[in-house]
This record gives sequence, structure tokens and C-alpha cells, in this order.
Amino acid sequence: MCRKKILLVDDDPVFTTAMAAKLQAEGFETSVAEDGAAAVAAARLFQPDLVMVDLLFPPDVANGGGVLGDGFLIVDWLRYTGALTGIPVIMMTASDSKQYAERARKERIAALFKKTVPADVWMRVIHELLNARSATAA
Repeated sequence: MCRKKILLVDDDPVFTTAMAAKLQAEGFETSVAEDGAAAVAAARLFQPDLVMVDLLFPPDVANGGGVLGDGFLIVDWLRYTGALTGIPVIMMTASDSKQYAERARKERIAALFKKTVPADVWMRVIHELLNARSATAA
């Protein structure tokens, strides 16, 4: 059986290391991208079955301080390139997720979580999304 692939897009290496370890312990293959450009490249090469994207990224100080990209923009880029065709997206944030719930729904984000949600909740939703995708593809 082929292991399911999950792409983690987050600028926090502590979070991505911990989350990747949890996902790998569950039998998933993982790839990590720290920003939007890396996410597009990784999605093309890795061809994930599910993408987990952080909502907030730091300003791009090297290029004048503008926003490097929020998770919604990264998801838009991935969809524009065709890298997310039929692939569920989970968005995660360290801030209050409730304020982004309506936008996430409109943007067809499969799930929106605060990063502090217990791992068993994450895993249940990940398995549900991947099982639903497998059933649709069959």
C-alpha cells in the first residue's frame, strides 16, 4: 500500500519538525516548505495527498517589509498552478481561528485549526479527509 503524502507549509521549524514526526509516526510521508515559493516547488515534486498550511507568515523584510504571504495566498498560488486539484487543504494558525472561519469556508479550506488543538483531533480529521478523497477517486 502506498503511503499518503502530506505537505506542511509553515515558517516555524519547531512546529513543522514536531508535526512531521507525529505524521510520520502515523505512517504518512511528509515534506516541509517554509513559504509560498517553496510550497509551490514542493507540491509539484512531492505531489501531496493533503496540504497543511499555516495562516500567518512574517513580513518579507528583505524585500521592503511587505507581507510574504498568508496561507490563503499560498493556497491560491497552489490552486493556480494546478498543484491542488482535488487535494484537501487544512489551514492552521496560532491566533484565533474563529476570525478566519468564514473566509476559510469561502476559500474551500477543508478544515481550520488552532495549532494547540490536540494531535488526536488533527489525526482524526486528516484520516477522514484522506479516506473521503480515496473513496471519491475509486
